[in-house]
Formats: sequence, C-alpha cells, structure tokens
Amino acid sequence: MAFTLQIGDKAPDFFLPATDGKTYSLSDFDHADVLVVFFTCNHCPFVTGSDEVTRATAEKFRDRGVVFVGINSNSENTHADDDFDHMVERMREHDFPWVYCRDKSQETALAYGALRTPHFYVFDRDRKLVYTGRGVDNPREAAKSTVNDLENALEAVVAGKPVSTPTTNPIGCNVKWEGKDAHWMPPEACDLV
Repeated sequence: MAFTLQIGDKAPDFFLPATDGKTYSLSDFDHADVLVVFFTCNHCPFVTGSDEVTRATAEKFRDRGVVFVGINSNSENTHADDDFDHMVERMREHDFPWVYCRDKSQETALAYGALRTPHFYVFDRDRKLVYTGRGVDNPREAAKSTVNDLENALEAVVAGKPVSTPTTNPIGCNVKWEGKDAHWMPPEACDLV
C-alpha cells in the first residue's frame, strides 16, 4: 500500500485542536464544496516562502466554496518553533485565512501520508482526493514560481472538470517525525511521480 493517499481516496477523519481554541474534525467542514487539507508548520523556509501565495489562493477561492485547513504535525522536540504556542503566535501575527490545527500525535500526518511541508491535498464535494502535491513549483522563492499547481487544480474542480495534473511531488522540508532524525522519512514514503 502506498504511503500517501492516492487519487480517489476518501479524506481520513481527524480530531485536532486549532489555534482559535476550537477542536475540529472532518465533518466541521461539510459545508465546503472543496476542501484543501495541507500540512504546514511554523519555520520551514518552503512554507514561509510560499505562505502569501497560499493566502492569495485561499482568498481567491473562498467565495467559490473552497475551504483551507492547515495542519502542523511536526515534532516540537525536533524543532521547538513548531509547538502550539508558536502556532497561536504565528496566526495572531499573520491572520491567515485558514484553520490551523495541531497534530501532535502525528496520527493525521500518517493517515494522509504527509511527506513535506507544505503538502497539499484537494478533496471534492464527496471528499475524494482529486489533487495531491505541491502548491507552486518554487515555494522557497514563490515570486520566482512559474506554475501554481494548486490554483490550477482548484480552477478545474470548481468548474466541475477533471484535474489535468492530479499528482505532483510536494516541495519542502520533510515532516519532522517524533523520535527520529530531522531528515528521516518513513522507508515507504517516496516521490509521488
């Protein structure tokens, strides 16, 4: 079995605390026509380098039924800046247009097969996966990006069309797994394409 969710797979449920003081599960987003779940964190240069592009995409599609949920699964023992207090501080500072959840147990990261930060998963109305991979082709220096795969995928989904490139390789830092070296990845985790 593949480590990462495959196109057509259903979105795994989760039950995670967020920076707004609430706890969220998948059903809390039933109102969304399209759900973007993405694995992110507080410190990764690929995240911080592309956050504003992700913000622009989230805001562009907000009135078209698309909801974004960010999840930080990184071990705070590997990178102290990824703890919950820093998440709250980051949201207070940047006011991102998404719910920002903490997956301290890393169970959600394993259920989705998160490989890197950022790693995006786009689910249709039936919560079937229609896109997985990167947001843009140069997240560290988003201004130099030539392709916004996430935006292209969302344009297709909201128009009721198939996504022309449903799978790309996420570009970023690997998820920081608890008790492992900072660069460790599960042996079954590999490039998607």
